[in-house]
Amino acid sequence: MNGFDFWVQTVRASRIQTIAGLLAILGVLPASASEPLYVKNLSPVAGLMGLPSQRDAQTTPSGKVAVALYGSVANDYVNESSDTEFLNLDGETLRVALELRYGLAENWGIQLEVPWLQQSGGELDGAIDDWHDFWGMSDGGRSDVPRDILDYQYTSPAGGFSLQDDTSGMGDISLSLNHVFYQDESSAVSLALGYKFGTGDEDEFLGSGADDAFIALRFSGAQMSNLPLTWHGQAGYLHAGDSNLFDGFQEQNLWFAGLAVDWQFAQRWSLIAQLDGHAAPLDSSLAGVGDDAVMATLGTRWYFAPHWSMDFNFVEDIRVATAPDVTFQASLRYRPES
Repeated sequence: MNGFDFWVQTVRASRIQTIAGLLAILGVLPASASEPLYVKNLSPVAGLMGLPSQRDAQTTPSGKVAVALYGSVANDYVNESSDTEFLNLDGETLRVALELRYGLAENWGIQLEVPWLQQSGGELDGAIDDWHDFWGMSDGGRSDVPRDILDYQYTSPAGGFSLQDDTSGMGDISLSLNHVFYQDESSAVSLALGYKFGTGDEDEFLGSGADDAFIALRFSGAQMSNLPLTWHGQAGYLHAGDSNLFDGFQEQNLWFAGLAVDWQFAQRWSLIAQLDGHAAPLDSSLAGVGDDAVMATLGTRWYFAPHWSMDFNFVEDIRVATAPDVTFQASLRYRPES
């Protein structure tokens, strides 16, 4: 063997060893703790309420910070009327939120969420129309109106609202305190007290224009068998503050609840399914704003590096018209070592 052949074989062996080492490292990446999917009802009305997303019952370790960035785009079309009311919700909502969690002490933590929103005509109407046509599904009349326009309208004897021009800006900031009061090797139960500040512009549908407060009971626990499943649930109550935008027809006492299951089917992958629901935001006979909402979400999580993960999911309104027709979401999370 001449010197050149020996050098080539040495380089090849070195590359193989390097690749094998990287694959070995990736194969044993520690998966972050299980977490429900981040889901918000981005209906133009319900999306302005301070209803909290599901989260795990655990708190961030004392003195450490967890960070998450959430992106959502929701396409909505609802057109309903009665003898006394008229509702038209035609548009698209883009929402980006930064979330910070900090461990105050053992079993105590705080959470801050800062959102940015855009209300517009969007760009998804054509794709959704084509999807309905392909499957022969009813589109609720959305194909009969111009595509990609913004038109939020509601009229009733008690008042109404209207928005036709694109808007964007900071939304309503929320802050919560979380306490784990029960914990064992496989499960935890916590209580959260939260407050949503009316920092978003209500006239531009970036916020409700009011402060909301909530209390939530949360549970997280591993499947009581050898299956790699983790269950999460929450139930709570929200008191919505007086909003000038919905003055005269607002519901202020709202329940909310959710249930999620996380199946870690591979070392670095999870499949997550969940249900979320909440009380109707307005006192109305129309389903789009006056019926309790129920949403189903399916998504996947990729643990791509130690303490880091990405989610991809979509949300459907299984109780039709109470939430957007479809919401697409992606999330990036960092969770420190426990």
